[in-house]
Amino acid sequence: HSFMILTGGIANAQTSSQGDAKEKINSLMNSWHDAAARADYDAYFSKMADHSIFIGTDPTENWEKTEFAKWSKPYFDKGQAWSFTTLERNIFLKEDCDLAWFDELLETHMGICRGSSVVAKEDGEWKVKHYVLSIEIPNENVDEITLLKKDFDTRLIEKLKN
Repeated sequence: HSFMILTGGIANAQTSSQGDAKEKINSLMNSWHDAAARADYDAYFSKMADHSIFIGTDPTENWEKTEFAKWSKPYFDKGQAWSFTTLERNIFLKEDCDLAWFDELLETHMGICRGSSVVAKEDGEWKVKHYVLSIEIPNENVDEITLLKKDFDTRLIEKLKN
């Protein structure tokens, strides 16, 4: 995967612990995306915390890890999970470097998507705690996309309000 790392934060000089944490988070995420591309179910889900959430592009996709694993297993079993290539990633760290959040732009079969995530150090190892995948829509296409999904959105809004 080729990608550009953009680091966040106020300080100009990053500490070695911050640099080490960002390197490990990049490694985690690159290997997580790679495991999906290789349809390696065990490697993919081992990088998610036991208590984690994956939010997909469909508004009904808000999965706890075991639900997400169950839903996606047939795709992994067929050897056809998904392939996301990171175009850029912006990582931000909590001061003690045990919690981080980031956003990333991805090249996918759906075009450009954005992932945003919270990762945490658990027993000395970085794990995905919360991941949100969204399809990016250029401003000039918002009106046509809004019209395209209007019926679906109206039905879901009514269902959720009741």
